[in-house]
Amino acid sequence: MYKYRAARADGAMVSGVLDADTESHAAATLSDRGLFPVRLARAQEESRPSASRRDLALAFRSIAALVGAGVPLERAIAASEPLARGALRQTMASAREELRQGKGFAQALAAGRGVVPGVVLGMIRAGERGSQLSAALEQVATHLEQEAELVARVRQALAYPSLLAIAGTVSVLVIGTVVVPRFAALLGDLGQSLPLATRLLLTGSALLARFWLPLLVLVVLAIWGAVEWLRRPVGRFRADEAMLSLPVIRQVRHPLATAGVARALGGMLRAGMPLLPALDAAREAAGDASVAARLTRARERIAQGAPLTASLEREAALSPSALQLLAVGESSGRLGEMALRAGDLAAQEAERALRTLVTLLEPALILAFGGLVAFVAAALLQAVYSLRPGGL
Repeated sequence: MYKYRAARADGAMVSGVLDADTESHAAATLSDRGLFPVRLARAQEESRPSASRRDLALAFRSIAALVGAGVPLERAIAASEPLARGALRQTMASAREELRQGKGFAQALAAGRGVVPGVVLGMIRAGERGSQLSAALEQVATHLEQEAELVARVRQALAYPSLLAIAGTVSVLVIGTVVVPRFAALLGDLGQSLPLATRLLLTGSALLARFWLPLLVLVVLAIWGAVEWLRRPVGRFRADEAMLSLPVIRQVRHPLATAGVARALGGMLRAGMPLLPALDAAREAAGDASVAARLTRARERIAQGAPLTASLEREAALSPSALQLLAVGESSGRLGEMALRAGDLAAQEAERALRTLVTLLEPALILAFGGLVAFVAAALLQAVYSLRPGGL
């Protein structure tokens, strides 16, 4: 997005905001409109959170079906608005107004400042340039449905371990702050020597009961600091790099990023977008700053004449199985089709790796929290038995 101030042929000055990829593109667009740019600068607009993939998929599938049936675009958007919610509905309503003013669909949606992802805008823009908007909308709808399904499966797989972790943490806190202190008061009144495990348990419980508020503040501050750090590009990049270096996490994150990139790349190529712009737009679908940086380096090599697959393989940007399919597509001239297949294959790999991770994570959590509860029970039982006449 660029802010501009320009002169019309009659000398009047006009200003506004223009959707363009580069400053030269913005200047050329203004010239095509009969305007003479006086000032042109990138607009510093705060981006808005993207709408959920489910809402986007539902809305764009409706638009694609209506446009494919011959319904004019503006009427298709109006008919699909009730399916959207919140910011997405507002963006679609404003897009209809922009269309009436002669703007393109991608440019109209870009006014939402991030509500519609850049990958979607890239596919639509490619379809508009190639007069294949209906086919591009079909690709957009398919891409969004696949992403929504993948996100839903990931959340479903992580739901039980998350619930188990929360329930276990709450149980341990209740035991440590409510149950154990009552036993501590009872045992303290007896004035007898207690086993080592019981003394350790009572000391930990006393510290937790006494300093729970400062500990809670420290935890909240630590979470807030981590979230703020991750919002910064450098922090997000380092965190993603660290996660990709962990063997178990890498087996999930790398295929997930590969699935998003490959599907977006295939969709944009099928919509008629050239390779280099398609790679630029596909970086946003990675969802991983480290993978996006690798794609940027690979894109620079490709721009200098290097083959696509070799460049991606050298930077380890995508998973090996996806690279094999891209190599087939590059050599056979079916890159768009093979990129879509590579995305599907990577999604399957990610799901298998995620199931394996969850299979290992669930018993690990059960053992961890079960071990803590067993330690508490054993420490209290030792104290009880030590108080019996002739006890241990």
